[in-house]
Amino acid sequence: MIHLTIDDRPIEVPEGRSLLEACRENGIAIPTLCYHPALEPYGACRLCVVELSQAGRKPRLVASCVYPCEEGAVVSTNSEMVQRSRRITAELILAGSYDTPEVLALGKELGVTEIRFKLPEENACVLCGLCVRACSEIVGVSAISVIQRGISKKVSTPFQVKSSRCIGCGTCVLICPTGAFKFESVTGFQYVSPSQSSYRLGYYRLGGELDLHPTYEQDITALLANPKEGE
Repeated sequence: MIHLTIDDRPIEVPEGRSLLEACRENGIAIPTLCYHPALEPYGACRLCVVELSQAGRKPRLVASCVYPCEEGAVVSTNSEMVQRSRRITAELILAGSYDTPEVLALGKELGVTEIRFKLPEENACVLCGLCVRACSEIVGVSAISVIQRGISKKVSTPFQVKSSRCIGCGTCVLICPTGAFKFESVTGFQYVSPSQSSYRLGYYRLGGELDLHPTYEQDITALLANPKEGE
């Protein structure tokens, strides 16, 4: 067992626990957007930062979802340093998601009273990566990924082309914390008319440049031979 102090409370946890897990197991609330217990921690949203103090080192901020519990560590989850960091992070997230109710509510909870920065276009996706990781780690198909860099970064199919790997399970919709994914936007491959000898496949499309409505191709062999046919 590992012994540490969180918010002046002595805590005992098994080895291998993260600071976030230790906090939540002991009723200490930590805000997150990119964390889910069924997935490997990612450390993308940075809202879960806590202040860590250790002998011989200055207090510093660490992402609690990816930082392991250490013997003798002293952790503060609500210090001024932590609150300021979370407010700034929430404000930066709101710069692109300023009309998203879930993000607005989180910002208000963290003390953001006004949105000082706004990107030209609002986008509910905060690039938490939950949908991508769930598709890979839980569903096991990796139909979507995070592409491009900087302010152009977004979730899409690889190379922004139609993908037959999506099975239409809707896991990406269910796990999305901001409602950026909608069920009507997810069309995985499925048997549309199994009675026909030449079955049809529906292809998943994702990305601003691509139509999100289903497109069906009659002959998959012909499609592969002539990719532009049926576009």
